[in-house]
Amino acid sequence: MALTQQRTDKKPQVAIMNAVHDLPVLVARDQGFFKDEGLDLDFVTTPGMAQVTTSHSVKFDSIFDRPLDSVYNEGGIDQYRMCEWGIMKRAVEANKEGLRGRKIVALGASMSMFAIAVTRESKFYEPEMLKDKLIAVTPNNGSHFTTLKMMEGFLEPKHVKTISAGSMPKRIEALRAGKVAAVSLMEPWISYAQKLGLRVLIESHSTRSEAAGEDLDGPTLAKMFRAQARAVELIEKDPRPYAHYLTSETGGLLEPGELQTWRLLHAAPQPYTRERFDDTYTWSVKWNMVVPGATYENTVDNRAFE
Repeated sequence: MALTQQRTDKKPQVAIMNAVHDLPVLVARDQGFFKDEGLDLDFVTTPGMAQVTTSHSVKFDSIFDRPLDSVYNEGGIDQYRMCEWGIMKRAVEANKEGLRGRKIVALGASMSMFAIAVTRESKFYEPEMLKDKLIAVTPNNGSHFTTLKMMEGFLEPKHVKTISAGSMPKRIEALRAGKVAAVSLMEPWISYAQKLGLRVLIESHSTRSEAAGEDLDGPTLAKMFRAQARAVELIEKDPRPYAHYLTSETGGLLEPGELQTWRLLHAAPQPYTRERFDDTYTWSVKWNMVVPGATYENTVDNRAFE
């Protein structure tokens, strides 16, 4: 029996991971915006590398055995979001590995910053001074891709060295212990790093994408994205009331008033254009971050906007 036939009697299952990716979803859920659209959703929480409680580790050679990916592959999640390049890689490579399919269904709402940080005492003062030095990232996720994005203006690819050092709090520990030269972080861990006295070398906004399986039809996705858009309006007007969603991931290491909310940036989900696909996919292939051979037609589906 086809997957779409099997799941017609179930609620759409939406993933929640790191708040920096999912803040519009969290706000829309708690403000009742999904219900206002007539949606009855199940929200599935999975571990993320921003959470102080995260104990899992990730490897460079595989992405599909990670918690969120595993749950999706087994049918426990229908829709999720993460960094733009991470969604690109998963959408392209799932089919090639014979796993449950998914498409890019929107450019996501969150464009909050990533940063590369060093210790206060570090002798590295510019990004190019990290030539051949280890930068701790989450492999094949936002911190990895955005690190490459920030560093490629300063160094040739062969001189950009990345390594996995665990979750964001774990990589801060590795930095302070001298095991790596720099770390890639997102909020709330940039604010926490600066609270500790660490120094930011460079930072950049990082776009997210929305992914979904064939189970969710266009009108349902459109309702989900409208609810997120309403949440974005609240967040952009004043993000401070929602800082606790992020700081709760630190387990008390950072208070809501200490989060530097100016780093948060959100906009309504929008169609994923052919031009954006061509640019992002070509860039990802250049860095050997995704296999070649994909097309816009077999990777993107803007059915929510039709």
